[in-house]
Amino acid sequence: MTTFALVGAGPGLGLATARRFGTAGHSVALVSRDARKLEELAAELARDGIRAHGFAADVLDPASLTTALREASETLGPIEILQYSPVPRADFMKPVLDTSADDLEAPLSFSVKGPVTAVNAVLPGMRALGRGTLLFVNGGSAVRPHPDRAGTSVAFAAESAYARMLHEALAPENIHAAQLIIPGAIRPDAEHSSPEVLARRLYDLHAERDGFRHYAEPLPD
Repeated sequence: MTTFALVGAGPGLGLATARRFGTAGHSVALVSRDARKLEELAAELARDGIRAHGFAADVLDPASLTTALREASETLGPIEILQYSPVPRADFMKPVLDTSADDLEAPLSFSVKGPVTAVNAVLPGMRALGRGTLLFVNGGSAVRPHPDRAGTSVAFAAESAYARMLHEALAPENIHAAQLIIPGAIRPDAEHSSPEVLARRLYDLHAERDGFRHYAEPLPD
């Protein structure tokens, strides 16, 4: 049994995606800062017959993130799929003219150093397996910068560049990197962007391994 590792575990999209991969036969490693929340999510998945375990870490702390992912592999089995989808903090989204160089430090750590740390932690295991999937989830500002959300616009663009380079560099090793852009809000009643619909979409990206960038729905005009 291989493991689906979710960086940014939460009760919405995270739980739905964990459930989708778990029902497909993968163990589930849940990673976020809140240990109590992780216990609750793991217990909910266990009620569905899914083997899940929480590993507390902060994506802004590379050492804790590396440790969490290594412990996940040792506890649950080799990580075959990594999903990086933590929710950015509200203070990352200042208007561009109010954004200083210091204001970009945390968003870039969150969306660039975090993914690089996570990928470097799981890549040796994927290479040993001979396969793997890296899933990156971003909002619309990753492809259409928004002047009122400068931090995430800059940081998501950098994350996108990194992920695309991985897509090209790792393809010969049977490791697939893909990005899902979610332009609007994730809502239970959304036709294309409900947690369950997005979870199925992310699983399909893993299973079908077709192309790099995908959209949950078209970008609004």
